[in-house]
Amino acid sequence: MTFLENIFDRLKRAGAAPVMAEIRAGQIVNCSGADLLARIAQARQFLAAQGLKRGDRCALLAPNSIRWAALDLALMAEGIVVVPLYARQAPHELAGMLKDSSPAQIFCSDAALASAVRQHLPSAPNFTLIESVFVGSHADADRPPYHHADSDPLTIIYTSGTSGEPKGVILNSGNVNHMIPCTNGRLDQLMGTREPSEDQTDRIFHYGPFCFAASWVLLLTALSRNSILMLSTDLTKLSDELKLAKPHYFINVPIFLERVRRKIQDTVQQRGGIAAAVLPRAQRAFIARRDGKASTFVDTLAHALAKRTMFPAIRKSAVGPNLKALICGSAPLSAETQLFFVMLGIPVLQVYGLTETTAICTLDDPRRFEPGRVGPAVPEVEIKTAESGEIIVRGPNIFPGYWQRPAETAAALEGGWFHTGDLGDCDANGNWRITGRVKDLIILSSGHNVAPEAIENELANRLPEAQQVVVVGNQRSSLAVLLTTAASNGLKPAAVQSAIEAINDNLPHYKQVRAFRILSMPFTVEDGLLTTMGKLKRDAIAARCAAEIEAMYRKKPS
Repeated sequence: MTFLENIFDRLKRAGAAPVMAEIRAGQIVNCSGADLLARIAQARQFLAAQGLKRGDRCALLAPNSIRWAALDLALMAEGIVVVPLYARQAPHELAGMLKDSSPAQIFCSDAALASAVRQHLPSAPNFTLIESVFVGSHADADRPPYHHADSDPLTIIYTSGTSGEPKGVILNSGNVNHMIPCTNGRLDQLMGTREPSEDQTDRIFHYGPFCFAASWVLLLTALSRNSILMLSTDLTKLSDELKLAKPHYFINVPIFLERVRRKIQDTVQQRGGIAAAVLPRAQRAFIARRDGKASTFVDTLAHALAKRTMFPAIRKSAVGPNLKALICGSAPLSAETQLFFVMLGIPVLQVYGLTETTAICTLDDPRRFEPGRVGPAVPEVEIKTAESGEIIVRGPNIFPGYWQRPAETAAALEGGWFHTGDLGDCDANGNWRITGRVKDLIILSSGHNVAPEAIENELANRLPEAQQVVVVGNQRSSLAVLLTTAASNGLKPAAVQSAIEAINDNLPHYKQVRAFRILSMPFTVEDGLLTTMGKLKRDAIAARCAAEIEAMYRKKPS
């Protein structure tokens, strides 16, 4: 049975029980297994009426919703290849992906977005509003899905390359057939054995876009097990939605956990009193104990007090009473932040992978995980480091290739191993650690990938007085830029701000530059910051300018 056939079977068995939900205006709006099957059938009927056939490609351009999930499943059930796109991407970038994938039809969430994209791609096929797919009578909800062979493509997910030009990653049925049992196995370990009197349904909260591979794998995993997947519909109200959802677990990106940590610490400090004095002492005692060191009597007492009174209250307030663990991926999470939550009694489990690896290479074992590391390889997946230190992977999770890019596919899969572009190491227990990037791609703490060259070139064109332009932001929440100028030349802050604002207008939110710093001494070959060919030595620049970079991120964006 394929993963898709298993999902259809599970939805049928769920019947009137909820399997998905949307959180809207402070209310949970449920969708049962029977309801979701009916919507899938409705969408399949629409697809057939449009003349779409097996092997066609269709784009899905919309934020998360139950309808998104129903249409995605319907497309796959018809043997159609889904091209999911990020609704917050810049219209001209979306147009480029659509031109590359040449879908037979584009399903879009709203007319304004469709119009904005069409301005950049007049030749695009018809846009169909998703709401129109679910109008009319219901069709046969018992019709089984198309039985995919392992080699059949399911989706083309676009991911940024070092050149800044997105590449379409093809994932096939075999990739997903392997991955879903892996994720289910880890979640079974997390949830453990439950008493017969307990509710056996996993409560899952989710806010990440389904067009990202990790979110999509979570969607398929949730629909394949006894769970209810509750979707956020307003990112400005995540805290309130979390309290309403009361999840057992949910996927996060580092930036979210860092914000939660800062909010907890700031709230405690602002309230003052005993709590403000106890928390930092409790942290010191916790870290000392973990490192095998002695702590002062006062710090030890503070930790014991916090563990009995403060930490349970923080857990209940921040993440609800049911939480088993936070799951974090998309970018490296600092060990400091991970340990903060562990101190509170909230395990943080890390996942490492790329779109090309069906989102996952490693998964933390919830029974024994090491902060700062991302867990062992999933079953049947081999990971090792090449002589260069680059992490390379092979196994049934590895993608078959990039869409219409045979040369880049061959380079990525050289020697039968997928070359991740990441640096890392593995400890004696098989737990991997990610230490950096081989290439220059910037990975923000939100999980977004940004190739810096295009932004640097645009700024350099607008600011001829600048000698060098260097975009930074790896593992940060946003991008910032260092600019150098000769003292006699001069580079005015107002001009830099104006240039940044001009290019930000045409960029998606995660590619926008939020801060800058002007340096009066240009980088040179002699000072070790440029190669002999005049190219930037990014690691050396980051190390030399560490203080200036830190200052930019301490400064509030203007």
